[in-house]
Amino acid sequence: MGSLSLPHLLVVGIVLLVLFGRGKVSSIMGEVGKGITAFKKGVKEGDAEIEAARDVTPQSEKDKV
Repeated sequence: MGSLSLPHLLVVGIVLLVLFGRGKVSSIMGEVGKGITAFKKGVKEGDAEIEAARDVTPQSEKDKV
């Protein structure tokens, strides 16, 4: 099974527009964008929590790791 080329993606895009209409497709893409933004924010906050937990670890335990 090969990868998707530009003509394949164009056909898929046209079919989506025909099936759902421009308004629905744009609202779906907006929701996808919001989801990606929320995911990135969550990853960033998780990294910050991990760093905060490392800062609290006593020095004697840091030497063991």
